[in-house]
Amino acid sequence: MALSSLEIAVLKHGEVTALTLRGGLVLGPGVDNLRQTLENLAQHGEHQIVLGLAEVNRLDSSGIGLLVKALQSSKEAGGSVKLVNPAKVVLQTLSMCQLLPLFEVFTDEDQAVASFG
Repeated sequence: MALSSLEIAVLKHGEVTALTLRGGLVLGPGVDNLRQTLENLAQHGEHQIVLGLAEVNRLDSSGIGLLVKALQSSKEAGGSVKLVNPAKVVLQTLSMCQLLPLFEVFTDEDQAVASFG
C-alpha cells in the first residue's frame, strides 16, 4: 500500500537545510505541507535546500510544480534546490517532463550539502 501522506524530516547542516521526504508528493496535504515548510525556510533567509527523495513513492503535477517553483525561488535568492537520490518514479517523471536537467542530482546528502561550498 502506497503512503498517501508525506513525512518531512528537517536537518540543518550549517547554512544548508536538508529535507528528507517520505511518501507521496501529490496534490493535497503532502504538497501543502512541503510548500509551507519551504516558505518558512525562505522567510528565514534559508535558500540552500537539499531534498532527499529516495522514499518518495508518488509524484504528480502539483509536486513537480512545487519542486520547480522552489528551485526558481531559491535561485532568485542566491541559493538552489538540489536533489538527493531521487526514487525511480521521481527520476522518470522529471525526465519525462524534461525537467530533470534543471536540477543538480546527487547520490548522497553529504555530497549535495558540500556542493554549496
